[in-house]
Amino acid sequence: MITPKSLFLAGLMATTMPAMAFAAHGGMSAAPASSSPGSVSTVGSGAAATSPTGSAATGGTAGSAAVGGTSVSTEGLGATSAGPTGTNASLGVAGTASGGIRDKASDRIKERPNGSMSGVDRARASAGHGVWSRSDTRVRDKKNGDIVSRTRSAYHEPGGPPVTSTSTIDTGH
Repeated sequence: MITPKSLFLAGLMATTMPAMAFAAHGGMSAAPASSSPGSVSTVGSGAAATSPTGSAATGGTAGSAAVGGTSVSTEGLGATSAGPTGTNASLGVAGTASGGIRDKASDRIKERPNGSMSGVDRARASAGHGVWSRSDTRVRDKKNGDIVSRTRSAYHEPGGPPVTSTSTIDTGH
């Protein structure tokens, strides 16, 4: 039998381990190294289970981008469990920005009147002259117990369009 606690721990590991491995190895290149020194990547994972006594879901997304000495990363994780004694939900977001002349990371979590929770994290770093990297993560613990998370990461160098990556998970689908 899968318990809500084991499901939460499995989802937490599945969501954060790829992001930590990504950070440790410098990410995956969006283009061949010879044509672009930048990198961008996103990852997501989620799981849900139901039983006669309740349900549980966990999931999240993470991403990072780097170019021209700038580096940003964001991640979000949500978890819910429902059973005979009630419903529990938790949510977390985090992010960093560094290496630029204008770096900013911000996050917020709020509980909505309908019983759901949402969190947003944004990270931006600019080296000036059109060189920037950014990442945005949004995660929501829905009232029905589903987790929805989306991360968009991008970098830009002059002379071309932004290079982007997006990951989305929805434990209800």
